[in-house]
Amino acid sequence: MASLSGISSRIPLALFFFFFFLCCFFAATTSAQLSSSFYNTSCPNALPIIQSAVKAAVAKERRMGASLLRLHFHDCFVQASPGCDGSVLLDDTSGFTGEKTAGPNNNSLRGFDVVDAIKSKLESACKQVVSCADILAVVARDSVVALGGPSWTVQLGRRDSTTASFSSANTDIPRPDFNLTDLISAFSDKGLTTTDMVALSGAHTIGQARCTSFRARIYNDTNIDSSLAASLQSSCPSSGDDDNLAPLDASTSTAFDSCYYRNLLSNKGLLHSDQQLHGGGSTDSQVSSYAANSAKFFGDFASAMVKMGSISPLTGSSGEIRTDCRKTN
Repeated sequence: MASLSGISSRIPLALFFFFFFLCCFFAATTSAQLSSSFYNTSCPNALPIIQSAVKAAVAKERRMGASLLRLHFHDCFVQASPGCDGSVLLDDTSGFTGEKTAGPNNNSLRGFDVVDAIKSKLESACKQVVSCADILAVVARDSVVALGGPSWTVQLGRRDSTTASFSSANTDIPRPDFNLTDLISAFSDKGLTTTDMVALSGAHTIGQARCTSFRARIYNDTNIDSSLAASLQSSCPSSGDDDNLAPLDASTSTAFDSCYYRNLLSNKGLLHSDQQLHGGGSTDSQVSSYAANSAKFFGDFASAMVKMGSISPLTGSSGEIRTDCRKTN
C-alpha cells in the first residue's frame, strides 16, 4: 500500500495537469467563437474600409445593395461547405464545381467585383487577416443600412472554406416556387424558425428577380392582383426573355422598408414563394404585423440576420483566410 506521503505528493501534480488541460480546453473553445471585436487588434480599420466601399457601390447603383445582401444569404444556406464560409465566391476548379453556376445562382448572383475590390483594400491594410466569409456578413449589414434599413452587430471570426458544393447549392437554397410548408422546412433545416423565415423574406423589399423566377406565378397563380399580372406579362412572355427583370417590391424597390409585406396583403407578391407568406396560412398574422409596424420588422430582421450569419461557420484553425476570394490559397 502506498504511503500517505506518496499519495499527497502526487495530488498537486495531478491537479496541475487537470487545470492545465481545463485551461487549454476553454482556450480552444473561446477561440472558436465569433465575436464582434474579432478584428479590433489585428485589423482595426476593417469595418470602416468595408463600409466605405459599400456606400460607394450602392451610391453608384442602388440595386447593388440587394445583390450584396443576397450573396450572404446564398453563402450561408449552402451548409455542406459547411455554411457561412465564403464558398459562394469560389470559381470552379479541376477539383470541384463551384456554386456560381448552380440553378439558384447562375446568371443571377452579382456583386462579385465589389467583394473583390473590398478584399484587395483589406489585403493592403492587413495581409491575410479578414476572411471573405466575414466580408460577406459585413457587406450584407452595410448594404441594408445604406438603403435605409436597420443595423445590427455583426459577429466576426469566420474562416473561409477550401471547397464549394454545386449540388448543395441546387438543393439547399429555397426556390421561388416553394409553398409555405417548403419554406418553413428549408429554414428549419438551417436552425431558423418560422418567425426568422418570414422576417428574412423581407429582404425582398429590395432588388429584382428574373422573368424565369416569376413566370409561372403571373400566368398560373390565381392569388395575384390582376393588374400586376397583366403588367408583368408585358415584359415577361410565356416563353423566352428569361433574364428580363422586375422589382421584388414594385412600390419601393431600392428602399429597405416594410412595403414588401403591404404588397402581400394585396396579393402583389412577385414570387409564388413570397405570396405564400400571406393567404390563409400560419404566417398571415406576422405579415400583417410587419405591414403595420416597420420597427417590429426591422428588429426581427436584424435578429434573424445575426442568427443566419452564425450557421455552421468555420472558426479557429479550420478552413483558411483566402487572399483572393475567388480561389483557395
